[in-house]
Amino acid sequence: MQEYEGEPGDDGDRRRGEFFDEPPAPINWNLLTADEAEVEWRDLDRWVKWLRVSFGLPPAIVPPYWHRHDELVWELSALHTHWLSAYHETASPSAPIGWLRDFADARFRLRDWVAICGTRLDRDRPTRQTTWPGEPAEASGGEVEIRDRDRDFEEFVRDDILRRRRTEHVANQDFVG
Repeated sequence: MQEYEGEPGDDGDRRRGEFFDEPPAPINWNLLTADEAEVEWRDLDRWVKWLRVSFGLPPAIVPPYWHRHDELVWELSALHTHWLSAYHETASPSAPIGWLRDFADARFRLRDWVAICGTRLDRDRPTRQTTWPGEPAEASGGEVEIRDRDRDFEEFVRDDILRRRRTEHVANQDFVG
């Protein structure tokens, strides 16, 4: 059986820098500080790797560059929080079957998200955005070859944390000034 390093009681099971005794709350990725985001990204990545291997999920459900697509991050993050809650020591004994039922539904949604965003096992491109009348057209990035998924994840997280730190710095300057 594949072991998840973030099982309750393990050092990988951290939320906002502390172990939790109660089931976790949902994560709003838009509101996380840089420090919170770093913890959440790493925990989610460990869990997604565990999920993919444990359930034999193909890239049509969980592609290597899931972290580069907001729609996949939100879906996987919600599924992860649900899993943590269902398997928490305070959960009802029937909670895991509820998670498995919801996981079946989530797999259909994940297939749809992957088909829409166009990411695959060996190639990725940004999710295409539809420009509404009157909006400026956004330049869409081209397709890239996926060579080293873990390196890309580390670069992505570093960039996200730096972006959040800059935002926090500007917000702090506005507050002080």
